[in-house]
Formats: sequence, C-alpha cells, structure tokens
Amino acid sequence: MKKMFITERSIEEYRKILIKEEKGRLTVEKYVRDMKKFYEYAKGKCISKQLVIDYKYYIESTGDYKKSSINSFLASVNHYLEVMNCADMKVKMIKVQKNMFVPEKRELTKGEYECLIDTAASIGNEQLALIIQTLGSTGIRISELKSVTLESVIQGMADIHNKGKLRRILYQSELRNALLRYAERHEIVQGSIFITRTGSPLNRCNIWKMLKQLSVSAGIDPSKVFPRNMRHLFARSFYNIKKDIARLADVLGHSSIETNPYICENIRGRTYKAARQHEDGCKK
Repeated sequence: MKKMFITERSIEEYRKILIKEEKGRLTVEKYVRDMKKFYEYAKGKCISKQLVIDYKYYIESTGDYKKSSINSFLASVNHYLEVMNCADMKVKMIKVQKNMFVPEKRELTKGEYECLIDTAASIGNEQLALIIQTLGSTGIRISELKSVTLESVIQGMADIHNKGKLRRILYQSELRNALLRYAERHEIVQGSIFITRTGSPLNRCNIWKMLKQLSVSAGIDPSKVFPRNMRHLFARSFYNIKKDIARLADVLGHSSIETNPYICENIRGRTYKAARQHEDGCKK
C-alpha cells in the first residue's frame, strides 16, 4: 500500500478540491483550518487509521473542546481522507445526545420578534429592521441574505442556492413593498439589498453584533436574539398554518427531516417523528 503523508502542499490541493465542490468560503476556511490542526499533530508521520484514532483520543483528552467541536474536527479529517481515496482510514464520530427541543425560555416569541423590528426602526436602523423581518418572514439563513436582490424582490420570489440545493422562496407583500421602498430611498438599482456603504454584502459578524445591541435596547434577553431563532420562529409559524412537516423541510432547504431536527426543534411540543405520527393519525 502506498504511504500517505499530510503536507502543506496536500492541504492546499485539498483547498482547491473544496472550491471545486462549490463549498462556501467559510466552510473551505474551516476545513482547511482543521486540517492544519491535524497536520501539526501528525508531524510528518505516515497517515494511518490508527494515527487518526490516536488524534481523536488526543483531542478528547485535552478537555479543551466539546464533543460537538471534536466531531467537527473529525468530520473535516474524514472528508479529507475520502477525497484523497483513503476512506478506509475514516473514524467514527463521538456519540452525542441531541437535544431535540429548544428550551422554551430561549425561544423567540412573535411579540419579541415584532418588538425587535419596531425598536430597530425607532432608533433609525431601517436596514436591521428589514433584515429581521426578512429572516422571520422567509426562513432563510443569514448566509443567504445575499440572495435577497432587487431583481428577486421585483419578481416577488428568490431562488436560493445553498449546499448543492436550489429552492425558491416567496416574499410576502408587506415585506416586498418595504424592500422596494428601502431600495428606492437608498438608490439601490441592482444586486443585493443588504449591503454596506461601500456596496459589499453585510458581514454576518456585524449583523450578530447589531442584534445583540438591539436586544438590550428592546429589553429582550440577548441569548434569545440570534438569526437562527428567527428561522425557528418562521418554522413554528409555518407548521402551525400548513401542518406539513415535509413541506416545511423543503421550504427551509433540508433534504431529510430525521437528520435535521433542528429546523424546528419544538413544533407543538413534539419531535419530528411524533409530529408526523400525529399527521398520519389525522389522515386515517
């Protein structure tokens, strides 16, 4: 068997492969960063299944990382081994007990969501108010905000490309009109609606920071104010109206309901499986 070594050159080749696979920029950076971490551990040793296992136990023994973080590191290594035709060296993830529900105290209520929008508008941050309204009205991810373009708003719908999937979202009339008025006032004639003064797409870190500051002004617990919670609110509202979990997964851009329980961790107090059993019972 041909010996394999991880080198700086092989990591750079891996980066190119990730880009060809159309991985997102942040995903590419994360995978490459994880592989550099493994490279430091290997220190020129020949890569083997045992070495990867030892690496797994080493990270765990440091006590510096949560199990979910360790699994994230291992996922990067496993993917690297797979694309390098060494899938037989992949290791198993650490079993983690998944929390299928968002604690009620951390759920963002519709009243709090509306309060955030009103507060952002009252302090003169129209852009942030519209970002919150867009996330809550469409269920898109914060990374997908760049797909909210003037062209799509005019059409009343947007095609979202993410993780190798394509889905279409519709703008509610109230949101569509607000976005059109915003674009006109700020002389946005094409492309993404949510941009910086220099015309670049907004940085997610800046959005997070603005949301945390806004939560204080609105008098809402900051631990409840983050983009995914607005996505969760959309999911709960959608399910309460449509009662269709499969359709919900499609709208949110997930290919599997069972493997993506977090898209709506608390739907009427049930897991996805229980909710689907409820639906099946209603159909009988």
